Amino acid sequence: MSIVWILVSVGIVILAQGVLAALFGLKNVGYDRRFSRRSAYEGEQVELVEVIRNRKILPVPWVRVESRISPFLRFGHGGQSEEREISADQYHKSVFYLGPFSQITRRHDVACLKRGHYEVGSVALTAGDLLAVWMTNRQMNIACALDVYPRLLSEDELDTPSTRWQGELAVKRWIMPDPFLVSGIRDYRAGDPLRDVHWRASARTGTLQVKTRDYTADPRMLVVLNVQASEEQWGDLMDYEQEGIEQGVRIAATLCKRALDAGVEAGFATNGCMTGEKGTGKTILIPARRSNDQMELLLTAMARMEIHREITFPTLLETLCSLQGEDILILSVYDSEQIQARVDMLRAAGNSVTMMRLERGHRREANREKTA
Repeated sequence: MSIVWILVSVGIVILAQGVLAALFGLKNVGYDRRFSRRSAYEGEQVELVEVIRNRKILPVPWVRVESRISPFLRFGHGGQSEEREISADQYHKSVFYLGPFSQITRRHDVACLKRGHYEVGSVALTAGDLLAVWMTNRQMNIACALDVYPRLLSEDELDTPSTRWQGELAVKRWIMPDPFLVSGIRDYRAGDPLRDVHWRASARTGTLQVKTRDYTADPRMLVVLNVQASEEQWGDLMDYEQEGIEQGVRIAATLCKRALDAGVEAGFATNGCMTGEKGTGKTILIPARRSNDQMELLLTAMARMEIHREITFPTLLETLCSLQGEDILILSVYDSEQIQARVDMLRAAGNSVTMMRLERGHRREANREKTA
């Protein structure tokens, strides 16, 4: 008889703890996750920080937090968490034991493998009893996102034509004196034109003085990226077909960074779209500027850019024909008569145009086509 009572008692305890776990397991349980920073470059590591709190006197035997995360955010494996991959996405799972009025913080190292905008705030919480018979669950959406910027290329990774083109652009900034801007006066030197002589200052000092000129407005660099792999392409590219264009994004980011560091205005345009804007017809155009936040704007746009053709590349070039005085670098996997016709239109509008051909996986020697 005593064995029966023992079994009954054990059954009651199991039932009671199961009911409590099912009814109150996730009650007053809070969960949050965040990245250690909002942005990073390709190849860098960030931390994903998980914080879970139990704000009640009843302990929780176990809580499982599950979410799907892009495979381009690779988790380091540790003893505190369990991660595994399922098909195209990474299935990330963390299991916690929560005592009364407790809080647990876990940090996961995450390697950023590819440029992109990643949102990882959709999670599923499941809590249960000791025997995992009675369970309760909850879906949560948390604001947790990361922008992965394109990797900046080293001098060795940039091909000679692109570095030469940017070098000439930087020099151009200093060799265009404006005849209408006078910045000061200096002594006359042999070879100075008579029109620059400042006669009043010369009469006052008794020696010939000439006007020194300031420089014209800075050059404006606009990098234009084509996300099409061929003129006939209408659908999305396969992943393995995108590498040449991804390299183009890296080249664009690197050249814009160097231009801004040299004091040159820089901008970016593409016939691709921002994340979440497929099918809207909206493309990306960030006009050339040299403000304090310009580089962040450019990198954020490049991180969130989808390799998806919203409009044809010749159509994009047509929309840019209203620009004047721009130094335009076109990055494209292919060339065509339609593209060259729009290039001629851009030049006729007073822009300088250079085209660099890209290939999948590597860069081809640039096709130098530039006019003053």
